[in-house]
Amino acid sequence: MRRVVPVLVATAAGLALLLSFHTSPATPTRVAHAAPATNPPAAAPPPTTGTTAPAGSSGDTSSQPSTTTTAPSARREVDGPTVSTQYGDVQVRVTVANGRLVDVKALQLPGDRPRSARISDFAGPELRDEALQAQSANIDVVSGATYTSEGYAQSLQAALQAAGVNS
Repeated sequence: MRRVVPVLVATAAGLALLLSFHTSPATPTRVAHAAPATNPPAAAPPPTTGTTAPAGSSGDTSSQPSTTTTAPSARREVDGPTVSTQYGDVQVRVTVANGRLVDVKALQLPGDRPRSARISDFAGPELRDEALQAQSANIDVVSGATYTSEGYAQSLQAALQAAGVNS
């Protein structure tokens, strides 16, 4: 009977400490990790000579991809459609040279809330590296950024198709 009181007091104190413990927001991690991608050297794109946008509308809420063509070289930029996700819009611009994906730039990522901005800051570079390594929209989902990853892949797929890259 003498041991019951100290055990109950220690249990209550431990429970109180456990309930008052505050954690910081977790940093998202990758679901699958591939070998690090080697980024191609950055080069300034040649001056643009015109912009063309596909005619028509698919009837969904995302915009159509637009194409920016350059001089007769095989380098061009194509904007994917804006894809609406639960946490915000996602849109990418791909740069294609000689039928290969050489760069991906996120034009829009969710960022209207502090947590969404932190996730996008982490997920954006990861998704870019995945796309450059895969040379397609078949990319791994970033854990903690599932909706952003799916929207990124959709915009990327449409941009690659508009650029004429087989993905």
